[in-house]
Amino acid sequence: MHIGSIELVEFRNYRALRYSPSPRLNVLIGANAQGKTNLLEALGVLLTGRSFRTSRLAELPHWGAESASLAGELLREEGSRTVRRAIRRREDGTWQVSGEGCPWARVIAFGWQDLEIVNGAPAARRNFIDGFAARLYPSHLAALVRFRNVLARRNRLLQERPVDAGWGMRLAPWDDQVVAIGLELIDRRRRAVAALHGELARVYSLLSGEREKVEIRYRSSLGEAAEATAFHAALARQRPHEIRRGQTLVGPHRDDLAIEIDGADARAFGSRGQQRLLALALRLAEIMPVTEATGTAPVLLLDDALSELDPRVRDNVLREIVTAEQVFLTSPETLTVADAACWQVKGGGVRASGGMSAA
Repeated sequence: MHIGSIELVEFRNYRALRYSPSPRLNVLIGANAQGKTNLLEALGVLLTGRSFRTSRLAELPHWGAESASLAGELLREEGSRTVRRAIRRREDGTWQVSGEGCPWARVIAFGWQDLEIVNGAPAARRNFIDGFAARLYPSHLAALVRFRNVLARRNRLLQERPVDAGWGMRLAPWDDQVVAIGLELIDRRRRAVAALHGELARVYSLLSGEREKVEIRYRSSLGEAAEATAFHAALARQRPHEIRRGQTLVGPHRDDLAIEIDGADARAFGSRGQQRLLALALRLAEIMPVTEATGTAPVLLLDDALSELDPRVRDNVLREIVTAEQVFLTSPETLTVADAACWQVKGGGVRASGGMSAA
């Protein structure tokens, strides 16, 4: 699958843009604050309806604009599909994205904020594995939303802190839902980690050129238990602590990923260079499992992915990404890449390097 064309109106610093990228590697070159990352973001919003940079929809329209729109043509061997998105302010002042997506479209986005996956708090790793699981299993995101709603209701009951029989009876249904949906999420996360494990080791080795052993494992607050009875028992054990703190202390919202290089925790012992390369390798390792699970290769959006990498590693990264399907790579400096389409991005315009304007 690839994006055949995209049209933007009042999106970020683009007042109006029509852009027809190459179906393979596209290198977007330009100084900072010219619109390279904004264009990647637009491609992601077109495909998914969400920004990989922010959850604040109000940031997406051009400054002062009341709305923004995106339209694009998605192509694959079986045919094509037109996708449209609109970002508008509601009467109550909130913003919404409307428009239907494409069920076979997938995108993987990388930015250096992904370094948080390796060296940040557990929430960053949970968000990463949930995003990956959602690309493998379309029902995962809906289950995650249901779990968060149930968790919020259960936490409100815990914050009441009464311990009479009636309170316990009101808590029991929420326990059942936390257990049922929680085990569903944990199962898919574990399967996603298993799908990622071997590919991560392969990709990191290719990028680094070293024989370092990289491993990723799922760490559950339940331990290795995966049965409802064990989950219920863990909730019962934690009940006094939960009442005191007013929050649920067992479940997928407390889980984490262990990411190790040669048996050492990459967060604590990995060098800055190793962590940066590992963050990129995690995203590139998603490609094959997603392609196999969905039958459609994802579009790659790589924002300044070569930054701070030494020349040998940069060459390894380029060799790896040219084997993917459609790729968009931003760079503040000119890159010479065989068979790549190079685009100059400046002031909200996109021009083929040495050629005609795309806007």
